[in-house]
Amino acid sequence: MEQQRRPGFTLAAFAVGFAAVVVILGAWTRLEDAGLGCPDWPGCYGFLGVPQAAEDIAEAERLYPDAPFEADKAWPEMIHRYFAGSLGLLILGIVALALKNRGPGQPLKLPLTLLGMVMLQGAFGAWTVTLKLWPQVVTAHLLGGFTTLTLLWLLALRLGWRWLPAPVAFQGAAQALRPWAVALLVAVVAQIALGGWVSSNYAALACPDFPTCQGSWVPEADFAHGFDFAQEVGPNYLGGALYGEGRVAIHFVHRLGALVVAALGLWMIHRLLRAPEMLGLRRWGQALGAVLALQISLGIGNVVLGLPLVVATAHNAVGAALLLVTVL
Repeated sequence: MEQQRRPGFTLAAFAVGFAAVVVILGAWTRLEDAGLGCPDWPGCYGFLGVPQAAEDIAEAERLYPDAPFEADKAWPEMIHRYFAGSLGLLILGIVALALKNRGPGQPLKLPLTLLGMVMLQGAFGAWTVTLKLWPQVVTAHLLGGFTTLTLLWLLALRLGWRWLPAPVAFQGAAQALRPWAVALLVAVVAQIALGGWVSSNYAALACPDFPTCQGSWVPEADFAHGFDFAQEVGPNYLGGALYGEGRVAIHFVHRLGALVVAALGLWMIHRLLRAPEMLGLRRWGQALGAVLALQISLGIGNVVLGLPLVVATAHNAVGAALLLVTVL
């Protein structure tokens, strides 16, 4: 059953879809190696938008002689910035509505948290460029995008509906699922962070075979180097700075993380499908099963097909969907 939608629901629901687009555009930009398509921030080669006229391009290359202008790199970067900036304005609107309609049952702390999160994301976006794709910042920026999407999703749920409490006879059965849901959520978040570390260190193809890695079930890997979070600030990290065995370590751990998520996900699906019908949880078991199967297939496809842009971008998008289903 559903409760009446509260003020701000429509805007929050729209913002969820818009934030999902921003997350996908961020993945597309990263996978296109366009993270430094504009060497400055928030403009592009000193212009508000991508320079197009011949004299503007000449001026851009004069200002940034170490970063030759490439339109096919600059446009993905700026499109992502335009959408991210628009999302910030949407969240400002959500905060304004929350302040206008504040009262019992109307969330306020969540919109204010979102405002702080989107401001932090703006800073991470700037640092991504100014620190030249430093992996720590790139990964944090990715996690910030997923966090913003998740908080908007929670807000839309709280403004739109809440399932009414289950009959007393079934409350225990519902509560028994909570620890497993929390464990799955922690595993999914950790796996997303690992995925960000894989991407920011260009380790997606460090294991070009499947199910083995470098022809071995336990490949030679340098975990200390692969997970050295004290990498120096300063070098240009476009293309990555790790040698082979460090990247193998990152990729291999991401695969192990996928096994953990799959195991917890399958157990959660089993419990949801066996839940009493009156709880209305079986459909979420089916949804979780579909999203988990698709995400695993896309992960395997990335390796087998050699990281095609469409598959790799979809892997990011379905990862976000898996997170949202788990939160729900």
